[in-house]
Amino acid sequence: MSDLHLDRRALLLAGAGAVSTAAALTFEPAVAGTTTTKRFRGRFRGGDQPADWYYLPFRVPAGVRRVSVSYTYEPTPVGPTTLDVIDIGIFGPTGFRGWSGGARREFSLGSHSATPGYLAGPIQPGRWRVALGPYQITESGTPYEVTVTLHHGAPATPFRPKPAPTAVAGTGQGWYRGDLHVHTVHSDGSQTQAEVLADAKAAGLDFIGSSEHNTDSAQLTWGRYVGDDFLVIPGEEVTTRTGHWLATGLPAGTWIDWRYRPEDDRLATYTQQVRDAGGVAIAAHPFQVGTGIGWGFGTDFAEVDAVEVWNGPWGADDDRTVTRWHELLTAGTFKPAVGNSDSHHHGQTIGLAQTVVRAESLSVDALVTGYRLGHSWIAESSAVDLVFTATLDDVSAECGDHVPSDPGQDVAVHLEAAGVDGCVATLLGPGTGTVLGSAPAVGGTITLDATVPGGTAFVRAEIRRGTAMVALTNPIFLTAAAG
Repeated sequence: MSDLHLDRRALLLAGAGAVSTAAALTFEPAVAGTTTTKRFRGRFRGGDQPADWYYLPFRVPAGVRRVSVSYTYEPTPVGPTTLDVIDIGIFGPTGFRGWSGGARREFSLGSHSATPGYLAGPIQPGRWRVALGPYQITESGTPYEVTVTLHHGAPATPFRPKPAPTAVAGTGQGWYRGDLHVHTVHSDGSQTQAEVLADAKAAGLDFIGSSEHNTDSAQLTWGRYVGDDFLVIPGEEVTTRTGHWLATGLPAGTWIDWRYRPEDDRLATYTQQVRDAGGVAIAAHPFQVGTGIGWGFGTDFAEVDAVEVWNGPWGADDDRTVTRWHELLTAGTFKPAVGNSDSHHHGQTIGLAQTVVRAESLSVDALVTGYRLGHSWIAESSAVDLVFTATLDDVSAECGDHVPSDPGQDVAVHLEAAGVDGCVATLLGPGTGTVLGSAPAVGGTITLDATVPGGTAFVRAEIRRGTAMVALTNPIFLTAAAG
């Protein structure tokens, strides 16, 4: 196969697999119990500004029970990063069948089982496509070879999905702790689903979100591992080349496409798909440093519902995100703040950070509503607890709520926090440096009471240990009462 160049916009507009970069390989029918193998070869070079996605088509005859794919390429390690990476996935005649990015060099799928990240199910006859995603390709680039093997014979017992229950029975209104951004072996995580659940429970969480990169495979199997006292919210980390976002609260088995850039003007289509399915769209780690990781779709976050302002251990990128989030609040735009761990292995602590959500029950629908309305606050661990209220006359409100007030009125704001040894709490209002009150911890707890002028657009709280965040609330709104 010769070196490749194909217009990226043509690829995108044509749809998944509609544009190929090689002549289709045709497999002929064969005797049951045998295998047939064919190969694609080529090279990606950075000087040609390669497209984001390439498709290698092959035609599958009837009587195939399993498809196996392996590939090789030559990555270029440069310090802590790697250049000349080729991601991989596959599409069948009826659409998406799996993705592993750069996490695996081989995979297989059949009617009964599939490699994590890939979807078990019938191997339909027709046109299939291996999808390649060249990433950070240098001038000289890398050669590649993709090997496709068909296993001929009758299909095995059909795969039976077992998604997690969508609610924990017997729960009611309360504050529930969770982490929507965790990875397992179904994408680039090293932990199994059972190991993730064990770590989440040890961290004091009530729920997690399934958020594998660009695949819905894990959503179909969480029910094999989760007990009746814990909730797993189905979702996906939609990993585009210019930013990542969480599609959370999807019906199990829902896949969201990732093959677009800001100039393609398609993000809003997919975030609306998530809303239509009952979910919420959250911009992930928007100011994290790294090619393709930071948010390239505009820092007004117009197309998403919330923003992950705290991702893993607190860092400078989180500070930058909170600063931008506060600027938007001051300008009158509220995108609820979310905190998650983005855990990929045991060394990345699940629940650092975590979001504590007020919801009508421990259920997918109730928690999605809580996230969407900003009825939540963020903490570094389950050791941190807090109460944050604003009260005027007989109206009292918590995070994301509204206390109508006018100038000349005094709103009583109250913050209590525990598990915050060595910290300082600050109440913040609109603008830069608008401090409405502060108090240090005494014996690991903080009590802060302040009187805030009526008509103030909002008040929110931060608790820090030095410069590191320990807890952060969504705002309570104090805008003027109706006339």
